[in-house]
Amino acid sequence: MSTPPQPADQPPSQPQQPASAPAVPPQPTAYPYPNPQSPPPGGFYAQPTLVGSPAAQPQPGQPGQFGQPGQPQPGNPYAQAPQFGAAVPPVPPSGGGGAGKAVLWAAVGAVVASAAWAGGVFLIGGKSDSADLRGYSAPSDMCSSADYSSFKAEYPEGDSSPTKSSLKNPALDESYCYTGLKKTGSSYADAYLSMQLDAHKKTDPGPEFTALWKNYADSHTGYDVSPVSGIGDEAYLVSQDTTGGSSSSGTRYATLAVRDGWVTYTMSYSAYLTSYDQDKNPPALSDVEDWLKKDAKATLGQLKG
Repeated sequence: MSTPPQPADQPPSQPQQPASAPAVPPQPTAYPYPNPQSPPPGGFYAQPTLVGSPAAQPQPGQPGQFGQPGQPQPGNPYAQAPQFGAAVPPVPPSGGGGAGKAVLWAAVGAVVASAAWAGGVFLIGGKSDSADLRGYSAPSDMCSSADYSSFKAEYPEGDSSPTKSSLKNPALDESYCYTGLKKTGSSYADAYLSMQLDAHKKTDPGPEFTALWKNYADSHTGYDVSPVSGIGDEAYLVSQDTTGGSSSSGTRYATLAVRDGWVTYTMSYSAYLTSYDQDKNPPALSDVEDWLKKDAKATLGQLKG
């Protein structure tokens, strides 16, 4: 078989190096080690880079690691900490002197310390087992688990269909009940009672709980707020009476809010007066407040393992 003709004077596909030209030395890569994997969202380093690289330095006009433009937070001991997986500085030859060995051990120590620090952040900082639940558990049926026996003398008739719900979640366990209270002979509810327990498993509810209930009167006109001792870490009683001595109009309302560790519990009473039930006046607000304290304390004792 004849060989097909080759095109003449075709330039070579690659330029040829002159025979006398020295070999081109290999170029170093931008990073001596592979770039570490980015941590999960919300990690301590939004843009992981290697120590010593230009990207590791704050750039004008760009946010720093902790929200400050181009600068680390003052006083933050971790603002300049090397990231896990950062490049190890080159070690000079150890032949003959102690300086090389000293630098070697310093480099190894820096890497170990960086790895230990990063490991501590990821293993401890995000753990949910730090939640202070005090042994409480949110029941699946709060209506049958809560104690409101102090109200039974005034409201002996039970609610045949109370409203209840529950939630089980890695961040929050919750149980809720809303039930009507009836006096003897009533066809409809004369008052209402609600109970809710929240077990916060990811965040401490303390600061927001205090801000909400201790200062309730600041954001809600006409309410009285008083601290209650002897129940949980802190508790507040919020009440309002708009009846003004009338037996046919107005409302009587009271809530006891309790926080014990990372668990919160609220128990609320409300009665609405109308001209149709003038012979069924609600109990005095002072009595209701005493019942709330007694029953909330009993309920928390039952729900604490």
